[in-house]
Amino acid sequence: MTQDTTHHALLALLSDGRNGVLVTLKRDGRPQLSNVSHHYYPQEGVLRISVTDDRAKTRNLRRDPRASYHVSAPDHRAYTVVEGTAELSPVAADPYDDTVEELIRLYRDVLGEHPDWEDYRAAMVRDRRLVVRLRVERAYGIPRGANQG
Repeated sequence: MTQDTTHHALLALLSDGRNGVLVTLKRDGRPQLSNVSHHYYPQEGVLRISVTDDRAKTRNLRRDPRASYHVSAPDHRAYTVVEGTAELSPVAADPYDDTVEELIRLYRDVLGEHPDWEDYRAAMVRDRRLVVRLRVERAYGIPRGANQG
C-alpha cells in the first residue's frame, strides 16, 4: 500500500463503525479512556462525539485539548488511532441553540431519526450536552487488508 492508500484505509475505519475509545489526558498526564459513539466527517477531517459537561473527559479536554481516538474492525485485526486537538462546542443552553442543532445532526448521522425530537432537544439542555470536535491531525494503525504476518 502507498502512504496515501494506507492513510485513506485507516480513516475509512472511522467511517465504518460508530463506536470507539476516546483518550484524554488526566491532570497527572496518565490517559483516561472512555467508550463513546462517534461520527466521522471526512470532508472536514473531524470526528464528532456527544458528551456531557460534568464528565472527566470533558474536564480533561478543557484543560488539555490533545486527544486520541481508537477504533477497530469487528475482528480486531485492523485498527486506527487518530490524534488531534479537540474543540468543544458551548454547552446546550436552549432547545433551539446551535449546539442542540449540531447534536441533532450528530444523532442522525450515528443513529438515524429520533422518535421525539422535542424530547431530545429538552434532554440535551437538561443533560448539559455538548459536542467534541476532534480534528484529525495524525492517523496510524493497521488498515484492513494489510499484511499482518
